[in-house]
Amino acid sequence: MSLFPTYLTDLKQKKKKEIPREYGINFETGQLTGEIVEGKEAIKVWIWMVLQIQRYRFFIYSWDYGNEYEEFIGKIRTEEYIKSEARRMTEECLLVNENIKSINDFEINIKDDFLTISFTANTIYGNIGFLETKVLKVA
Repeated sequence: MSLFPTYLTDLKQKKKKEIPREYGINFETGQLTGEIVEGKEAIKVWIWMVLQIQRYRFFIYSWDYGNEYEEFIGKIRTEEYIKSEARRMTEECLLVNENIKSINDFEINIKDDFLTISFTANTIYGNIGFLETKVLKVA
C-alpha cells in the first residue's frame, strides 16, 4: 500500500510521450491522402493545418489552435508592422505544440498582396522546413 493517493501515481504513469499521428495531406491541393502519418510527417501536417485555420472561428478547435492572421485583412498597416506581427503570431501559434522546440530562419514577404512565410521548425523529431507558405491575401 502506498502513502500517496493512487491518482498521483497514475498521473506520473500517464505522462508517457506518445508519437504524434495525423491524417496525411497533399500540401499542394489541401486534400487528404488516405494515409495516417506519424512522427515528423505528422508534425508537418499539424503545422500546415494550424497555418490554415483561423483561431477562435471554429468551435471544433481549442482556442490554442490556429492563427490570427486575419487581423491584417482590410487594415492599413506598414510592411514592417505586418512582418513583425506575422512572426510573433507564427511563433505563438506553433509553439503551442509540445513537439516543436523553436522556430528559426524566418523569412516573411508581401508580394502581390499575399503574405508568404518561410521558416524552419525545430522539433524533437528533427528540423522541418516550410518554404513559401502562402497564408493569406492581405489587401
